[in-house]
Parts: sequence; structure tokens; C-alpha cells
Amino acid sequence: MSFVDDDQRFMREALEEARRAAAAGEVPVGAVVVRDGEVVARGANAPLGQCDPTAHAEIMALREAARVLGNYRLPECTLYVTLEPCVMCAGALQHARVARVVFGAPDPKTGACGSVVDLFAELRLNHHATVSGGVCAEESAALLRAFFAERR
Repeated sequence: MSFVDDDQRFMREALEEARRAAAAGEVPVGAVVVRDGEVVARGANAPLGQCDPTAHAEIMALREAARVLGNYRLPECTLYVTLEPCVMCAGALQHARVARVVFGAPDPKTGACGSVVDLFAELRLNHHATVSGGVCAEESAALLRAFFAERR
């Protein structure tokens, strides 16, 4: 199997988490953390349900991965997320030393992996994950569009 096939497969798992978030009335964003070809953690957006502004899918997945792996540093991990991470999430990914970030849809309003700012390209910061965007982008964007259209 190729890198591209793996990216598609793991992004589909993140999309399942996004659907779980939508079913709970949350903005449909999902994430999974992968190490050595295995999903070690999952996260779905939960700021409303948890009354927690930090309960983004990426943060939820990072928290679970740190617990499962017994370390807050995740240097051998890749995070797959359906929407480009915001500044908060990109900062958490940097602090966790995640090796790679793969996202689906770009976020032209708050994206911190190139759309608005690019934290991982900031040379003054000490960790630079490899970032890939656009994996299952249309499916990720369609979930978001449908969610917001239903609320208008």
C-alpha cells in the first residue's frame, strides 16, 4: 500500500469521527492519531458538549494519544484531521512534537497550516511537522457545508 492509500484510509477514519461530532450537534471535525500504521487515538469536536473551548477534535485526539502511549511527546505520530488546524491546535501539535499533520479541507478563516498563517513554516519556532492538505478535502468540506446549511 502507498502513502497516498494510507492517507485516504486514515482520513476516512477521521471523517467517521467528524460524523460522530455532527450527530452530537458539534461542528463536524474529526481526527485520528496514527503510529506505526495503527490508529492509537480518536477525537471528535466537543466544545459545546463539554463546555470547553479547547475541546477541538485535534486536542481530544492528542489527549487520548498521550494517555494511551504514556507520553505527551508524540514524535512518531501522524495526526489526520478533516479540517485545517487552527492556531491553538497547531500549537498543541508542535508542543507534542507530532511528526506529520494531514488535513482534509482548508480553513480560509482560521487555518494555521497555510490558509491564514503557517505555524509549521515559522522558522523561529523549534518544531516543524510535515504538513499535507487536501486529503478527502471535498468530502470534509461537504460535511461542514451540510452542517451549517442545516442551521441556517
